[in-house]
Amino acid sequence: MNQDYIKPDNWSLIEEGFDANRVKSSESLFSIGNGAMGQRANFEEHYSGPTFQGSYIAGVYYPDKTRVGWWKNGYPEYFAKVLNAPNWIGINVSINDEQLDLFSCKKVENFKRELNMQEGWLSRCFIATLNNNIQVEVETKRFLSLDIEELGAIEYSIKPLNGNAKVQFQPYLDASITNEDTNWDDKFWDTLKVNHKNHQAFIEAKTMKTDFYTCTFMESKIFINNKETSIESTIKTDSNQISFNYNFEVDKGETYSIQKFGGYVADRNYDKSELASVSKQILEKAKKIGFEGLLLKQKEAWANIWESADINITGDVKAQQGIRFNIFQLNQTYLGKDSRLNIGPKGFTGEKYGGSTYWDTEAYCIPFYMATKDQQVARSLLEYRYNHLEKAIENAKNIGLNNGAALYPMVTMNGEECHNEWEITFEEIHRNGAIAFAIFNYYRYTGDYSYIPEKGLEVLIGIARFWQQRANFSKEKNKYVILGVTGPNEYENNVNNNWYTNYLAQWCINYTIETIEKVDADYHSDFLRIAKKVKLSKTEMALWKAVADNMYFPYSEKHQVFLQQDGFLDKELIPVSKLDKSQRPINQKWSWDKILRSPYIKQADVLQGLYFFEDEFTKDELEKHFDFYEPFTVHESSLSPCVHSIQAAKLGRMEQAYEFYLRTSRLDLDDYNHEVHEGLHITSMAGTWMSIVEGFGGMRVKDNILSFTPKIPEQWDAYSFKVNFRGAIIKVNVCQNETNFELENETALQILVNNELVTIEPNNLVTV
Repeated sequence: MNQDYIKPDNWSLIEEGFDANRVKSSESLFSIGNGAMGQRANFEEHYSGPTFQGSYIAGVYYPDKTRVGWWKNGYPEYFAKVLNAPNWIGINVSINDEQLDLFSCKKVENFKRELNMQEGWLSRCFIATLNNNIQVEVETKRFLSLDIEELGAIEYSIKPLNGNAKVQFQPYLDASITNEDTNWDDKFWDTLKVNHKNHQAFIEAKTMKTDFYTCTFMESKIFINNKETSIESTIKTDSNQISFNYNFEVDKGETYSIQKFGGYVADRNYDKSELASVSKQILEKAKKIGFEGLLLKQKEAWANIWESADINITGDVKAQQGIRFNIFQLNQTYLGKDSRLNIGPKGFTGEKYGGSTYWDTEAYCIPFYMATKDQQVARSLLEYRYNHLEKAIENAKNIGLNNGAALYPMVTMNGEECHNEWEITFEEIHRNGAIAFAIFNYYRYTGDYSYIPEKGLEVLIGIARFWQQRANFSKEKNKYVILGVTGPNEYENNVNNNWYTNYLAQWCINYTIETIEKVDADYHSDFLRIAKKVKLSKTEMALWKAVADNMYFPYSEKHQVFLQQDGFLDKELIPVSKLDKSQRPINQKWSWDKILRSPYIKQADVLQGLYFFEDEFTKDELEKHFDFYEPFTVHESSLSPCVHSIQAAKLGRMEQAYEFYLRTSRLDLDDYNHEVHEGLHITSMAGTWMSIVEGFGGMRVKDNILSFTPKIPEQWDAYSFKVNFRGAIIKVNVCQNETNFELENETALQILVNNELVTIEPNNLVTV
């Protein structure tokens, strides 16, 4: 059973009624972030029930020493941990000396939690009856500022309902936190200094091993019936914590409130000797603007994001809520302001998967950021990989390759591989192809070729060298083969000739040769600089070409499909529809051995290749492959439903496309994989956007022209989206019987609609 407690709403996530069994799931779903930091939706007050405390600072990590049963040469030394940072949101609350704790309260009524995605804030309200029979009404609101990215703000109000009460607010900072996810129970943080002045407090700390220096800070203001009041506080400190205690006798029906400003500064952005003074400046600025002023700026910042990124669906509230939730979380995770950062699979919502960068960025996220933001944001993501090229060359050396061959990591924080399962680390090498494809895709979409001669070509050469060396010639087949790999379908390890991997290798080599020729012709000085730097020769390129021209692809004449890998037809080919529901998800019910021997596909594999290279195949070929592989796909990866939705829409199978869309858009909201308590699936959320824009909208780029083949699910009345194509903003509105196009640009633009050329004039509605 999927969960179903989030109320359908166009712009908000709403939970009504308190249920301790849902707390960890809601902590993930209601997470907030601003690109520079983020946090799970933990309660501000003490909570003694099961909870997953999580606050994270972008780019701050710990290299947790790898723990494996059997060490192999080439294993990464560490698995990077996204670090749970010191907690600044905490406000202990007690009423007549009894702690407010929703887990141990006598009664909790009228509980409501809301994440307002339109304006970027999280709120809660409830009435609690404590064990001392005092009844109080509580309202909270908090947000992480998009305007001042180191800053968060909380407003917490309490009103006694059945008598006067002595209420204590105890805002605190706590650096004695631990990660849920740790290999050796290492201590990740070293607290250096705990200090305070007036109503401000600071904890300076550094990470062990990586030596990231941070300052966690807070300041609070107290209000009675919305009027600021001055209350003396007592202060408690120890080596890892500091708290202020504000006591007040509150009359029945009066509202006692605290506003708390807090957050982090780190030496990634400031000199480590200045962290406390920078924190003070941020607090002074926050006080000057005030909670309401900061909230107003928050609403304005989110309005700007939604102006270009929103997808509006009419007639289907759950579908609408799903896509906005996905777009919201992507923007909370990465805004493109810092080219040293990337998009972690869990973002700021949990610790699973470690690292900040997977191939998800190139395959799924870049299209979203290219179309909804300035192209510089996508370019920054490409530059991130260029900046890690030397590390990728080191990674390839670690598996025995040379001459500048580059293997980009499966998981990384700084360019070093830090994924510690050998069948992924050494074998899931298709990730290299996604990085090359992203360079091609960026130019295809933006028309900006400048990145390639400046930086991209060096990356492509390193990747082409990798594929040439990783393939070997089979005398038996008289072809080049690639052995011992894991494709996107991680339910098969150590296979030979995964079709998707072999096809990517061939494509990467051909694309690199084509690019070298273009740069040589059109950017000759760049070509000479690069060729000298990487010692490129025509002899070497001939070796690459031999591999590409003679690549082996497993194929079934009987089924007329490319085989996922050698031996796929030796499996017992029982479709998923014949599996008993009690056996699902198989990754939680079956042994790994049984999974590896089964035909079941975790996510698009051959179909991932057909998605990337759709233009190379006929519609008949696309259909045959979809019909062959989809029935064996269990969709137990978050990256699976979106690719299938796009391809189903391409084939005109709208009911199937719609079902896959709902699954990708509500994967976390409805907890399809029963794991949302661990955090959200951030990178696959970009695939949800693709499901609508590329799937239903049919958006492609054909011969430098933007193309659409609009379709609409019968469950919807209409949907609309905007894309930024080469500096022109195009709004597409699809109804059941027509599609409207509007152009926000100064010059006319030609597009293709259902393969026919259409000219859109600025500020002039075109109906097709």
